Amino acid sequence: MSEKPKLSLVVPVYNEAESLAELHARLTTVLKPLNLSYEIIMVDDGSSDGSAALIAKLHEADQRVKLLSFSRNFGHMIALTAGLDAAHGDAVITLDADLQHPPALIPELVRRWQAGAEVVNTLRRGTTGAGPLKKLTAALFYRLMKMPVNAADYRLLDRKVVDVLKSVRERARFLRGLINWVGFKQEFVEYEADRRFAGWTKYSFGRMVAFALDGITSFSAVPLRLAAYCGLLSALLGFVYIVYAVYVHFFTTTTIAGWTSVLVAVLFLGGIQLIFLGVLGEYLGRVFEETKQRPLYIVSRRLGL
Repeated sequence: MSEKPKLSLVVPVYNEAESLAELHARLTTVLKPLNLSYEIIMVDDGSSDGSAALIAKLHEADQRVKLLSFSRNFGHMIALTAGLDAAHGDAVITLDADLQHPPALIPELVRRWQAGAEVVNTLRRGTTGAGPLKKLTAALFYRLMKMPVNAADYRLLDRKVVDVLKSVRERARFLRGLINWVGFKQEFVEYEADRRFAGWTKYSFGRMVAFALDGITSFSAVPLRLAAYCGLLSALLGFVYIVYAVYVHFFTTTTIAGWTSVLVAVLFLGGIQLIFLGVLGEYLGRVFEETKQRPLYIVSRRLGL
């Protein structure tokens, strides 16, 4: 029986063929001095650029590289979840394949874990090439979620934390929020994110919006509370306008402008109602997805697992 790995590395991969060889080289260079047995689990999330075939070649050359290949694209959070499900190490490190998560930081994550930390999170000091709009929206999102600004999916998790996360099977997964929710002894390490080694980001604007919605609806009732607050504000403004209309009718000779005020009120209240029907629909959709109890992912191929 092979020795149980002390350290597992989980790497979600989606069309990252150009980066995989360099990633493997950097990881092995960094891990060798640590004198820990390890495994590198690469989760192919339905890539169409031959990433799975390249991972298979890496596995042939290095048995510590293992492949978990999905039947289709299930998404970054699900790929991370599958890697955590498959990992056997006493500690698990998750990082992206594009090399924006520097492997050189791994020894510091391991050192913190060996010193007693159960979760070692990383915080980006900045991202080379990130625009001001992305930085602003990211800061607003993290403040809304009451999380450290610029938290990343590059972290080390102790085995007991991984086991707890494996028991949480919700579909709209926001791991940064889940890890904050489970607690345990957590520490933070800052790093400077580099540019992508090759290719382009797979997080389009639409994917980023969907990611933010998953996070907000999974861990915050703020949108629902905002709907209630807007309803109360609209009712208050309506009451004030009623008082004003009654006063004008009985105590002045001014003619009330009928169609303008009615049109403005109808458009305003109608817009508010439609917006918050959409908010309720988002939460209801999440409930609907959870009740179907479908598997989080479907594996079409395994190597080394």
